[in-house]
Amino acid sequence: MIDNDMSTGTGGFGEILVSSRSLAEYQAMFALTDDDLDRRILDCPGGAAGFTAEVSRRGGDVTACDVAYFGDGLEQVAATAVAEADRGNRYVREHADAYSWTFFADPDAHHRARRESAEHFAAHARAAPDRYVAARLPTLPFPDHTFDLVLSSHLLFSYADDLDYAFHYRSIVELARVAITEVRLFPLTPIGSSKRYPRLEQLLADLSEVGIRSRIARVDYEFQDGADEMLVCPVPT
Repeated sequence: MIDNDMSTGTGGFGEILVSSRSLAEYQAMFALTDDDLDRRILDCPGGAAGFTAEVSRRGGDVTACDVAYFGDGLEQVAATAVAEADRGNRYVREHADAYSWTFFADPDAHHRARRESAEHFAAHARAAPDRYVAARLPTLPFPDHTFDLVLSSHLLFSYADDLDYAFHYRSIVELARVAITEVRLFPLTPIGSSKRYPRLEQLLADLSEVGIRSRIARVDYEFQDGADEMLVCPVPT
């Protein structure tokens, strides 16, 4: 997962990092219930999130996929996850006024959460590498209707300037293809903006034309200013 904690864009941050978000953060971003966590889940892109590790420890069934895992990438992500969490937090501290301090009380809390998630990811990726699949949207290496619930955060909509409309459309169609019941995407706000993805209405209309319905739901999570909504796409039956 490419990090977009930089709410004013990547300028001044340096090389974009692969981020480490926790189970608690996923629960808030995607309004996940305990029943949701008992379902077979795909996290795409998974980055260095601790989500797969933490849910697996609870006995759940999660697969993470990410372009960063190709080749020896998974080993590299695991080796650098904690250092990247530290680097991301340094930027957050330097730009603390650009964030909403509701989910995280302060930069120290952000640092603890990111570092702990990175440690969970690194340990689990080494112990259970089969849970981390190299994949590149908009084409995933899974059969139709493989996962009960598909989650996707901080890629689509976040990088509106870098990922074109066709990529957004094709990626959501592909995520829906591998889902059984539902796809959830967060956030709807591009990096450097507090407004929704500007072509969202057109995208939802085009998805509706191929039978993919959608609704926008507010969630109890905001870090990037204005980013407190997810898109929910029930899978056609």
